[in-house]
Amino acid sequence: MLIRGEVADRTKSFAEDVREGLSRAGQKTLPSKYLYDEIGSALFQVITMLPEYGLTRAEERILRRYSAALAERLAEYSLIIELGSGNGRKTRRLLEALPRHHSITYCPIEFSPAALKNCAGEFEGLPRVSVVSFEGEYLDGLARAVERRRPREKVLVLFLGSSIGNFDRELGEGFLRGIRKALQPGDALLLGTDLEKPLSRLIPAYDDSCGVTAAFNRNLLARINRELEGNFDLSEFEHVALYNARERRIEMHLRSLQRQTVKIDGATFVLQRDETICTEFCHKYAANEVPEMAERTGFECVGQWFDKEWGFAESLLNAVPSIASLEQ
Repeated sequence: MLIRGEVADRTKSFAEDVREGLSRAGQKTLPSKYLYDEIGSALFQVITMLPEYGLTRAEERILRRYSAALAERLAEYSLIIELGSGNGRKTRRLLEALPRHHSITYCPIEFSPAALKNCAGEFEGLPRVSVVSFEGEYLDGLARAVERRRPREKVLVLFLGSSIGNFDRELGEGFLRGIRKALQPGDALLLGTDLEKPLSRLIPAYDDSCGVTAAFNRNLLARINRELEGNFDLSEFEHVALYNARERRIEMHLRSLQRQTVKIDGATFVLQRDETICTEFCHKYAANEVPEMAERTGFECVGQWFDKEWGFAESLLNAVPSIASLEQ
């Protein structure tokens, strides 16, 4: 079952976001959620298999190595909601480890229809699991998914892959508060976070030797050309991955190789030589940051599992009764 969000005109929303991001006086930006159209989603799946990009494999190792411990902790949850499911491969492995004495409703929430289609296919044939997909923004989809809660049913939210790192740190904590507000005490959040590591490992993960990440990044401009009648010349943009030490994050940019004028949906934008468009943030965390974030956002960290080979953490956060922190 697929439930679409109440977005009257997605093309109009896309155009408005592009126009706003490219009109900024300082750093031009494009929202990272638009990277994941059908082509972008396919390219990202290739990225997860590249030798330089160890994040996905690290999370899969955690889910595999600690499947028994996770299954014991998660056995009581029968409504499982995932924010940003991707193709659902990691989550299927997690659900396969859970006891099968009760049925599970799995609700993937994705902005990308292509990702939801792939996810639904991944769960075909999995016994005692029914899939109800939600297309739209994460918190809107979460609000609609929790409405399916049966009396006394506990909800588990999955936010894997270190997707929390795509937010500024302050906005990320605001997002966690938004998740907490949708939950009841006793519900839980399983949160994936990529940990800090040497630049010699970080930079290649976002600028691989095969150029797949560069193609993934430039595809956002190609998507604007396809869907908004843009006239970007992709050959005039260079993919750049850099580390912002103050913010402790990788940033993906597209650098203009010359001064150029671009037309999109009837609007005109000028990019100077070497000016960049920032397309994605990927914040990295210290191991002790997650319990501290949990305490500030209405959760308690009750379990953590680590992959030391790459540097990744999976944290189980319980929704606490007190909601004082949610009013910040």
